[in-house]
Amino acid sequence: MKHFPMLAAAVLLAGAAVIPGQKGLAQMNSDPKSTPQPAQNHPYVGMWVTADGHIRHNLLSNDRYDEARGNRESAYQGRYEVRGDHIDYWDDTGFTADGEFIDGVLHHGGMILYREE
Repeated sequence: MKHFPMLAAAVLLAGAAVIPGQKGLAQMNSDPKSTPQPAQNHPYVGMWVTADGHIRHNLLSNDRYDEARGNRESAYQGRYEVRGDHIDYWDDTGFTADGEFIDGVLHHGGMILYREE
């Protein structure tokens, strides 16, 4: 047990090496002029679809999203947060992504999604 402090420090250092490459919640919230907008109060709630209809993001009013791909409904689910025109996604499996709303169009992961009317 006398090596426990060194082992604990090694584990912490090993874990710290992974953290800088990831955007933690504290890093995402660091811009004081950009506060998150509650989903029920922002204009982006609703269905966003690629031109071919293959990818569909349903941004729900409870800060959750449900993504369908092709015939696979609910392919991905998680939470999201909007700040201004920027959106951050946290998939329930741990995957993270982001996007930008530009002139009423969602640019996300190399895809362009349009609001479904």
